[in-house]
Amino acid sequence: MNATRVFQRSWIAVAAALFACATFAAEDAAQLGPYELVTKVAQDTLEDLDANRAEYKKNPAKVREVVDKNMLPHFDTRYAAQLVLAKHWRTATPEQRERFIEAFYQTLLQNYGEALVDFTPDRLKILPFKGDLNAKAVTVRSEVRRDNGQRVPVNYSLRKTPDGWKAYDVQIEGISYVKSFRTDFAAEIEQKGLDAVIERLEQQVASGTVKKPDEKPASNS
Repeated sequence: MNATRVFQRSWIAVAAALFACATFAAEDAAQLGPYELVTKVAQDTLEDLDANRAEYKKNPAKVREVVDKNMLPHFDTRYAAQLVLAKHWRTATPEQRERFIEAFYQTLLQNYGEALVDFTPDRLKILPFKGDLNAKAVTVRSEVRRDNGQRVPVNYSLRKTPDGWKAYDVQIEGISYVKSFRTDFAAEIEQKGLDAVIERLEQQVASGTVKKPDEKPASNS
């Protein structure tokens, strides 16, 4: 995996996890527009990180606990998993779907949750909203600053649900995390089947060492 893709994947999770630490109740969030939701959650997340950064550095696993506790009300994990599986979602059983949703979500946390520890407020700039609030899906644009000062476009896709606006995709430099993972899993599912992919994810989550489908095992030489 090249360095650009590693950066994109890391910031996919960081950007998605900005939905993770909001302190307002779900019923209050349901009243917010997409821009207000992204802004509020980002602000609350960054305040939490600043207030507890020393603790999180000592125990990065606590960041995953925070994400796990607060992300679900604001990120549509089921819809995202459906888009990732694409045609395989239609043929999956209800049990396979639920197992994949959980395993996929946990692998995201395990892979990238700890990246939030070093995320600081000056890195993120949310841009003015230009979407149509009457649309079923909208984009909220932002920029994230790299270590070298370069500004990278990070766009959040949200859709209107009965429970308010929910995020389901993040695009880093035009690369969709949904499409990226869809490509990763498609070939593996075609070759081994959906059950094998789910079992691999579950085993890797249980062991605490998640390997993405396109990564090769480390050489012993």
